[in-house]
Amino acid sequence: MVIVDDHAVIRAGLRLLLQRQDGIEPVAEGVSGADAINRARELQPDVVLLDLSMPNESGIDAIPKILEVSPASRIVMLSMHDDPDYVRGAFAAGASGYVLKEAADTELVSAIRDVAAGGSHLDPALRARIAAAGKAEAVEARPLSQREIEVTRLLALGHTNLEIAERLSISVRTAETHRAHVMRKLGLRSRAELVRYALAHGLLDGR
Repeated sequence: MVIVDDHAVIRAGLRLLLQRQDGIEPVAEGVSGADAINRARELQPDVVLLDLSMPNESGIDAIPKILEVSPASRIVMLSMHDDPDYVRGAFAAGASGYVLKEAADTELVSAIRDVAAGGSHLDPALRARIAAAGKAEAVEARPLSQREIEVTRLLALGHTNLEIAERLSISVRTAETHRAHVMRKLGLRSRAELVRYALAHGLLDGR
């Protein structure tokens, strides 16, 4: 995995923590969004641990560029910001995990393992706040079926219709139909709104 943070002390602490974990191997570091993109292109890491606030380019802005050069990489955002808007922005950009810098070491390790296994992870300290914000903005909607919930979660995680079809063993056309039904039922107009819904309803908790 690659560690990207503009503070040397934080990088050193993260490296020491992760080197002690079975199955997690830090292979490179960076101090900026540009570094993250370059390391991802060169190394194709399983996971990129990415600071949100960095000089010149935020971690959120760098996410799509990282995924463009290394599509299989999974991104865990590490941040001091607990504002739901930052969380939504990170997931909408393509992150699979979001952990606060104040979180316990075990929380960060869990997040890395969750996303490396193909899941997602949201810091528990943020879940209640995200849910409360989501309820305040909730739209009236018909209940989703179990299959539509599965499709919603995969869409929010950034999967394409083809990838969803392969994961759920359905046709691409069926995946497209489910997507259309979900957007119509929930009254959503964009992927960012869908990510917000998924976060508010606990679909990205990584469980």
